[in-house]
Amino acid sequence: MSKSLTKLWLRGLRRLVTSQVDAIRTPKPRAAAKPARAKTVKSKLKPGTAAKAAGAPRASARPAARESRVRPRASAWARGKWARSYHSAPPTAGRFVNHMAYALYMPPKAGTEPMPLVVMLHGCKQNADEFAQGTRINLLADRYGFAVLYPEQSKHDHAHRCWRWYDDSGNGGGGEAASVVSLVNAVVEQHDLDPERVYVAGMSAGAGLAALLAVRYPHVFAAVGLHSGVVFGEARSAIGAMDVMRRGARSDPVALIDAAVDVREYPGMPAIIVHGELDSVVTAANAAQLAKQFLRLNGFIDAAGNRRAGEAREETHPDGVVTDYFKNSRRVVKTSIVRGLGHSWAGGDDTVAFHSSKGPDSAAVMWEFFKHQRRPSEAARDAFVA
Repeated sequence: MSKSLTKLWLRGLRRLVTSQVDAIRTPKPRAAAKPARAKTVKSKLKPGTAAKAAGAPRASARPAARESRVRPRASAWARGKWARSYHSAPPTAGRFVNHMAYALYMPPKAGTEPMPLVVMLHGCKQNADEFAQGTRINLLADRYGFAVLYPEQSKHDHAHRCWRWYDDSGNGGGGEAASVVSLVNAVVEQHDLDPERVYVAGMSAGAGLAALLAVRYPHVFAAVGLHSGVVFGEARSAIGAMDVMRRGARSDPVALIDAAVDVREYPGMPAIIVHGELDSVVTAANAAQLAKQFLRLNGFIDAAGNRRAGEAREETHPDGVVTDYFKNSRRVVKTSIVRGLGHSWAGGDDTVAFHSSKGPDSAAVMWEFFKHQRRPSEAARDAFVA
């Protein structure tokens, strides 16, 4: 019996040694070339061609679905200045030291007029670099001349870097919103940006915080962009937030916004809402409910949800369904439901998590909406909400 076991053991050992020898003798296949190294990009791309490189692919090149990007430098293909820093915001309840990390992209400045500012709020499991790289908005900033600010959630506040949009307290999302406003004011003053053209956009949890900022600080922002966002005012806890994300609000969304805001005193907030029709993390029902809430905030509908003024124009495109809402010949709300899109930023760089090449370029669509908006004066606000 022992001899049999010895033979089996030796036979197995012989096979193992033989396989290792063969592995050594057999040349390993060369790894595929990395899609875009920094040296290659710098040597082949001239500054003036950066925007073209981020758009449609060349006829003979690799398919757009796997567009290569340079990691981790978020502005690798852009021509401006990318800087990271910390902002010391005023203390909030339970926090005597309140430092917020952020990244700021400043394009090459042309002209003497102060530049607009777009504030970009990342989603869960993202940071400023990834969000800039995935949305590619820095390239648009070069083309159209606006600064981009990326506040960044700390892992100390949330393990997955989620903004706590559902908690309006000073120690939760309310404190985070106040810190973002403090940061925005400091950046606008320091870099001489245009305070009347400050816009805020976010993805997922970032969209939740963007909605909170739009509702609580309407005089700071001229418009808001919500991508894969959650209806405002229903969730009060992390567990409640998960339920709303999956189902939408069980309450009337208009009643929720009326409970949070005195609509008669609210100055209005133009909003663009983008959502994937196949989003399984934040159901698309949230987009429809958010649209109702911002139509209410802009005086388009009454408390019962009936239209007070204006008109709606719906168009079906290959990418999905787009609806524009106009009041006094001014677009106040725009919704875009992207066909075939899940929980991802539409028209982005799909080598980055939570971004997809499907659908229109969301960053470009949002900027096209933003650039026509300006924070109105007192007289204009009175006319706007009347």
